[in-house]
Amino acid sequence: MKVEEMSIDEQIGEVGDILSEHEKTRGVLIHALHQIQAEDGYLPEDVLKRLSRKLDIALSEVYSVASFYKMFHFKPRGKKVVKVCLGTACYVRGSKKVLTALEKEFNVKNGETTEDLALTLETVGCVGCCGLAPVSTINEEVVGEIIGEKKMQHFIQIIKTD
Repeated sequence: MKVEEMSIDEQIGEVGDILSEHEKTRGVLIHALHQIQAEDGYLPEDVLKRLSRKLDIALSEVYSVASFYKMFHFKPRGKKVVKVCLGTACYVRGSKKVLTALEKEFNVKNGETTEDLALTLETVGCVGCCGLAPVSTINEEVVGEIIGEKKMQHFIQIIKTD
């Protein structure tokens, strides 16, 4: 849904009957950010400016809300988002080696995206699969027990496969 097509009353529903206009616009901000990111893959500056005008909310407040939540991104992300767990169990079992190998293989650092937008590499504090340490995710798919050269090469091949 384009910002210009957004209907605040449709977004709010029946609750809108008891809210002021200002409360209505603030109430749809996060939902609108989700919709924009789902459509564009990130939150482009020009779209956030239009959203700010549409909702009559200061651009600084839009950015403040969007930057508060880790799920929102201001730069394009890769087709595959690879997250390497650096939680205690994973770290002890070698996740730092996994991160280093991925940085070298894909010529990208933690927090960066490849120029061709094929891959974004990130670290996380815990995936919640400590029994499978070291663990990484490719988009939402969990890959565990990435121990040794053979498993590392298999993991890299999974990432490279479309």
